[in-house]
Amino acid sequence: MELKQVIEKRMSIRSFTNEEVNESDLKEMVRRAGLAPTLNNSQPWKFIAITNKSKLKEMAELVISKLSDLPLRLDEIGQKRQLTKVEWYSTFFENAPSLIALIMKPHETDLDKSVNLSHDDIIQLRNYPDLQSAGASIQNILLSAVDLGYGACWLSGPMIAKEELQTYLNIESPWHLIAFVAIGKPFGYPNRPSKKSIDEIFTIIR
Repeated sequence: MELKQVIEKRMSIRSFTNEEVNESDLKEMVRRAGLAPTLNNSQPWKFIAITNKSKLKEMAELVISKLSDLPLRLDEIGQKRQLTKVEWYSTFFENAPSLIALIMKPHETDLDKSVNLSHDDIIQLRNYPDLQSAGASIQNILLSAVDLGYGACWLSGPMIAKEELQTYLNIESPWHLIAFVAIGKPFGYPNRPSKKSIDEIFTIIR
């Protein structure tokens, strides 16, 4: 499939058939993810694929439990209705054939070694280059999923239970969770959301 076609076909898929994702396809998606640019070519990441249904369910339960602990605003009925929606968008991955977790560790740059600032201060000054690299790698997964005949969805919602999920997946410091991608054969396609026109998003400074 041509790149332009893949980009234009990609959309967030949240409903999947029961068909498994071939392990070779998962590896190919991750191989392509690893080709994304990183600061100093540090490649400070690993990718974990979870295909066990019971484990996905247990992970979803951790997210639900964390959501239920969050304080509600004054309009309790309305907020509970909103939380029900958030819960679904944060846990639909339990019905996906495969879930890829992206984990990363801090990378010490030349700037870290040269100035008297903490690593956290430096990455804030540089506008979080590690997260920028994470986004690039995840986009490679999303596009590769389409190219290989699957649908996928990038999830940040489960990260509200980051600590609990890290413990469950045996992720230890300095590694930490960044995001998830749910992958599978699409169970139909939702209506494509509208996107802003090129004139709305593009400016040239001459």
